[in-house]
Amino acid sequence: MKKTLNIVMAFFAILLISCGGKEEKKKEGFSYEKKAPTEQKATSSAEKVPASKKVALSNKGIGPITSIDLPAEIDQSMAAHGADIYKKMCTACHRADKKFIGPAPTGILERRTPEWVMNMILNPDEMVQKDPLAKELLMEFNGSPMANQNLTEEEARAVLEYFRTLK
Repeated sequence: MKKTLNIVMAFFAILLISCGGKEEKKKEGFSYEKKAPTEQKATSSAEKVPASKKVALSNKGIGPITSIDLPAEIDQSMAAHGADIYKKMCTACHRADKKFIGPAPTGILERRTPEWVMNMILNPDEMVQKDPLAKELLMEFNGSPMANQNLTEEEARAVLEYFRTLK
């Protein structure tokens, strides 16, 4: 009996020793860690400028306005009328001094021609289809096209005069 017990104990000892040294390979599972990029893309600073910040003082846009002569002095009564129109028709999508659904008009005449601004107000549908800068703006502002408010040229000119007061 003692001999049988020793054999059984030796068998279990060999069994434990043979099973204990193996390491199972772990499968790589899902990980939340970001991997470092393998190469860095070099882009020029011109590509990084959003359309709302680009300066395009030679583009007059597409529409009925081909030329505007702005006097040096701002017509305050026209600007006040333009401010009223802007508040009624434009503030759903534009804020005077910050990006909203559409771009902010503050300083717009430092980046765009008066003709381009007027054509964008009067003819937004054709502008976003044919004008390259308007297309870029459309993409920058998540494909939200400017609504045609059906303003008259006089109303659009008043809004432009209001824009001249925004610094």
